[in-house]
Amino acid sequence: MAGTKDPKDGMQINKFIVKGIQEKKGSNIVILDLKDIGNAIADYFVICTGNSDSQIDALANSIEETVFNTTRQGPWHREGLKNKEWVLLDYVDVVVHIFKKDARAFYALEDLWGDAAITKIEDDF
Repeated sequence: MAGTKDPKDGMQINKFIVKGIQEKKGSNIVILDLKDIGNAIADYFVICTGNSDSQIDALANSIEETVFNTTRQGPWHREGLKNKEWVLLDYVDVVVHIFKKDARAFYALEDLWGDAAITKIEDDF
């Protein structure tokens, strides 16, 4: 993404997002680095899986709280909090995708963005 922003900002936000996910036991966390992909809508996608509506709510709240407490930045946009199959938190440079297992398999973002560098984060539980 063009501009004068610090290129480390997205990497820092990724760390806080992952911390928020891990605090609520989100699973199968991956970070897709989209910076070298033409026409990508963000620098990074962070993707995780939640097992229930209540866990998906908890994950979204934990991510927002962790990011805000460390950066004073809230998401620019949120989607999917009503149906809880695929929740999206848009931090402009970083977009978080919280999926239920079946929806994640169906949409297969890791495959769709197959040219991205993928970092898998080990589940810490």
